[in-house]
Amino acid sequence: MYPISAIPSAMPASGIAQRPEIVPSDTLPVPGAGSILAPGQADGVAQAQPSGDSFGSLFSRMVEDVNSSQNAASNAIQSLQSGGNVSLHQAVIAMEEANVSFQLMVEVRNRLLESYQEIMRMQM
Repeated sequence: MYPISAIPSAMPASGIAQRPEIVPSDTLPVPGAGSILAPGQADGVAQAQPSGDSFGSLFSRMVEDVNSSQNAASNAIQSLQSGGNVSLHQAVIAMEEANVSFQLMVEVRNRLLESYQEIMRMQM
């Protein structure tokens, strides 16, 4: 996914607010690579390069990815119900992937709103 996926959940399991670890974006897993690549290591997989995209376009792409995973889960359920070639396990996994990606998107939105509100409370 995107480096934004390194954001920890809102409430840690212990209930105590902890400081999140900072993870360099060049050590995050590349989708489809199966392992974490070292900086500058080309494993035949296209590495994420800073393309100068704005945050708005990054968030827009994230929303599109969530929408596509929701559609894939819906298609898997419909295929399962109509007796298609989809196992129950595949349908449940597709639903959970869509659910997790949606929860991540909502959490990112919540953190953005909190950040915006904190900036607006700052005195100039």
